[in-house]
Amino acid sequence: LSPQSPASAISPNYILDQILCVFLTAFFASKVEHESKHCNGKGFQRPGSSAFDRVYTANQNCGHAYPTFLAMLWCAGLLCSQAPAAFAGLMYLFVRQKYFVGYLGERTQSTPGYLFGKRIILFLFLMSVAGILNYYLIFFFGSDFEMHIKTITSAISPLLLIP
Repeated sequence: LSPQSPASAISPNYILDQILCVFLTAFFASKVEHESKHCNGKGFQRPGSSAFDRVYTANQNCGHAYPTFLAMLWCAGLLCSQAPAAFAGLMYLFVRQKYFVGYLGERTQSTPGYLFGKRIILFLFLMSVAGILNYYLIFFFGSDFEMHIKTITSAISPLLLIP
């Protein structure tokens, strides 16, 4: 995004990330409902079962993390580069699924998913900062590093696959 040009078209990958985010949230909610009915049989109530509490807590944790994820995803894509941001978004959704499933087992099984998710959010944040810095470099000095930033983020984004 440069000061002279209008915002570029939105990538279909962003739409895919949004749709997957909605499906994942619906999946988590259905797991909470299923566990509630399984524990109590009467519908959605909080019976105090440890299995229900784990599912409910995992669902709440994932729901609380999505606004930060979506803000970072959109900022990174609009200010820096859409392809690495969309890739990181898909990875984040996969990691949240891993976190949720890990949380259903022992709580220590959810830790790798949590730490991996933090790393992806950090990557999206750094992409946003790089895009903002590039904007001000263009605005004040006329130097455009957009191609260099896109090359670096495209090269770094596959490293997100390393656990």
